[in-house]
Amino acid sequence: MDLEREPEVGMEDLCRSSLAFFSDQQLYYADVLCPSEVRARMEVAVLNFLRILNSPEPAISLLPLIDRRSSNTRVSSGLLTGVPWIFLSHSFCTRSLMKANAAKAFVRVWKVMELCFQILVEGKQVTQRELFYKLLCTSPDYFSSQLQVNKTIQDVVALLQCSRYSLGIIASSRGLVAGRLFLQEPGKEEIDCSTSSSGYAISGDLSLLDNLVMRTNARYIIVVEKRLVEDRVFNQIPSIIITARGYPDIATRFLLHRMSRNFPELPILALVDWNPAGLAILCTFKFGSIGMGLEAYRYACNVKWLGLRGDDLALIPQESLTQLKPKDLQIAKSLMSSEILQENYREELQVMTQSGRRAEIEALYFNGYDYLGKYIAKKIVQADYI
Repeated sequence: MDLEREPEVGMEDLCRSSLAFFSDQQLYYADVLCPSEVRARMEVAVLNFLRILNSPEPAISLLPLIDRRSSNTRVSSGLLTGVPWIFLSHSFCTRSLMKANAAKAFVRVWKVMELCFQILVEGKQVTQRELFYKLLCTSPDYFSSQLQVNKTIQDVVALLQCSRYSLGIIASSRGLVAGRLFLQEPGKEEIDCSTSSSGYAISGDLSLLDNLVMRTNARYIIVVEKRLVEDRVFNQIPSIIITARGYPDIATRFLLHRMSRNFPELPILALVDWNPAGLAILCTFKFGSIGMGLEAYRYACNVKWLGLRGDDLALIPQESLTQLKPKDLQIAKSLMSSEILQENYREELQVMTQSGRRAEIEALYFNGYDYLGKYIAKKIVQADYI
């Protein structure tokens, strides 16, 4: 089997070229920077703050952050790559020390930036969870939840316009990859991802993932919402199976993006539950997420929706369908209001909400424990994906 080589011009280079088409819209994105450049941006932010504070008319300056709300998102048309993705446009929001409802958020930005500066100076890396516990101990008056830390990290990304990984923050990963894929870390033995019964655990170190050597004889990449790795579908269909086991984490999305760069000829097909959350998972892999709009171009992939879709409900007993939950309806409302949703996806979502029902992938096992592979194979042969 020949070793696959990356093209001379990588997907990220093409994405960056495509960004130029949107320069008139003041598109913003996060740079991937070396530690010294990130520290320099932090130092400039501090100096600007002190300069205004020590001016003849001193004031507490606002922190201008790129707005990460859905109203500030746009979707690229994938002019060069064929892969659309979410990006953030020209609007800004602020964090202010002078407003009661924003004062703590203002201080949090500086606290996280200070800690990231120390991490970069020491040449270390931390997960978001590790950062939370550090801040909980050193700044308990400002940090009481993981969500506050996660949002503040994205504030720092929006202020400095550098990637989260450039800040020394690595991803926590739940993801697995299995099937006809060989991976080799620098200086280590090659791993055959088809031999493990549970799959190869995806590292949260994006630098390691970026330096993996990959080769494959697969013909498809199949993204699944949850386990299903144990079914070893890749023995029936020459494929690579990748799962985040729920909502996609950054590391799993990054590895999928890397595989799309290394093996551009392989279609990427998604198998998710037939409910709004399943569609939201697919859209995150396909377009990126609004909260990380500054970095979406580094994770988006041209994913096609294999199933479950409305037409597949005929394969599932009515007794296995359950009622949509309030959270499902909330997700559906959010997706419907977004311009990222293409028309055929929107139509599927409308069928879901009008029926008030939801179906899980496991319901296909009603037809036999070997049915999943047959289902996927039939879909692929008939090119039944959108």
